[in-house]
Amino acid sequence: MRLGTNPLSLLLPLLQSPPLPLLSRCCLSTLSTNGGAASRRRLSTDGPAPRPTVGQGSVEVLGRSYPRDDFTNVTAKVLAKVGRNLHNQPHHPLWLIKERIKAHFYSSYIGRWGNPLFSVHDNLSPVVTTEQNFDSLLIPPDHPSRKRGDNYYLNRNTMLRAHTSAHQRELVRSGLDAFLLAGDVYRRDEIDSSHYPVFHQIEGVRLFSNHELFSKVQNGEELSLFEGGGRRTPQKQETHSLEAVKLLEFDLKLTLTRLVTHLFGEDVEIRWVDCYFPFTHPSFEMEVRFQGDWMEVLGCGVMEQELLNSAGAGNKLGWAFGLGLERLAMVLYSIPDIRLFWSQDERFLKQFRVQDVHQAVCFQSLSKYPPLHNDISFWLPEGGESEAGREGFTENDFYELVRSIGGDLVEKVSLVDEFTHPKTGRRSQCYRIIYRHMERTLTQQEVRLVHEQIERSAESELGVQGRY
Repeated sequence: MRLGTNPLSLLLPLLQSPPLPLLSRCCLSTLSTNGGAASRRRLSTDGPAPRPTVGQGSVEVLGRSYPRDDFTNVTAKVLAKVGRNLHNQPHHPLWLIKERIKAHFYSSYIGRWGNPLFSVHDNLSPVVTTEQNFDSLLIPPDHPSRKRGDNYYLNRNTMLRAHTSAHQRELVRSGLDAFLLAGDVYRRDEIDSSHYPVFHQIEGVRLFSNHELFSKVQNGEELSLFEGGGRRTPQKQETHSLEAVKLLEFDLKLTLTRLVTHLFGEDVEIRWVDCYFPFTHPSFEMEVRFQGDWMEVLGCGVMEQELLNSAGAGNKLGWAFGLGLERLAMVLYSIPDIRLFWSQDERFLKQFRVQDVHQAVCFQSLSKYPPLHNDISFWLPEGGESEAGREGFTENDFYELVRSIGGDLVEKVSLVDEFTHPKTGRRSQCYRIIYRHMERTLTQQEVRLVHEQIERSAESELGVQGRY
């Protein structure tokens, strides 16, 4: 039954409740500025997985072989991270964050039979199909997030997931109405203290039937999730009723405010910013006030109904959110460099061996070893095409080459100069590479060997012409 002239009148007592509390955070002294069948296979915990390899004709990862083609761009260094599962290593800072989030949802949201409402899935394979990673989330074929230069492809149809949302449809299709999903994700990106080709996400999804959403609203039986003949507006999707979306949005923001309050305390400000994601509408980002600036910590929104329809849950509405574990850990524990999460240095790891996951930890920095920097200048390929990618030379091509050779010795790569020859029109770029070992002092001699290999490989693999 449709409402009369004032469709939101029955929701006003709930929607006009007092403002959500401000949030706080402890130990915030340092942070750099800046955030199918294959996937359903669980990772083995019975012993070490077979070592991933990149061969001439195939890529071997997690015990399976994938044929190479013109899209293959995954590197041995990145594949070596597959199966490390830092979020499942007890007393690792990413594990601590994950366990705190789990504990909060387990204790705060209880099903009708007294069991936790949210199930947790943290061991799904990161190897997914491109259909799972993009199409299942309604990401258009021409969307820039599909670019070969931004992702790690095993071949044209298979990749390392770029977000945990790649599993969203299959979990909903399996009949789950409320779940958390944590895992490692892979993206080609710039190189600095807060970006790394592998990071970790946790996301949550919750679906509501008509009764579940409106059961606590006065005369809620007169309300409906859906409406006929509606149109898409900035506030809602075509088939959704405005009252359903407003109540779903309220529940989503309240859930996430409680989560961040649980993690950081009571005093730090938050704000909500409207944004765009292909798989939610309306969509929002949560920002928190940190060191005088607003910092984005998560994205969320009302799930696109087309996604739910394709997963067999077309009679429900849902919300979803996703956040980065590294970003939260860097803020919560004052970890200054994202490479530290991969360190096996006992001085780092022992600081997180706590008796209780809720115990406060303020990371004490290891000795800061001196950096060394070297510049590299080259002319870009004249035709724009490079062997590294169908899209032509991109900065990510160079970042990935540096990463594959220098590994975690490289702290930062930045473009410091660009030049276009006035007569020939050829373009030149100069990059500064900062090298710093996390556990010892580097010598200029060993850095020079790495740097020279980068110079040679840039010419042979990217088609640039050196200006050394």
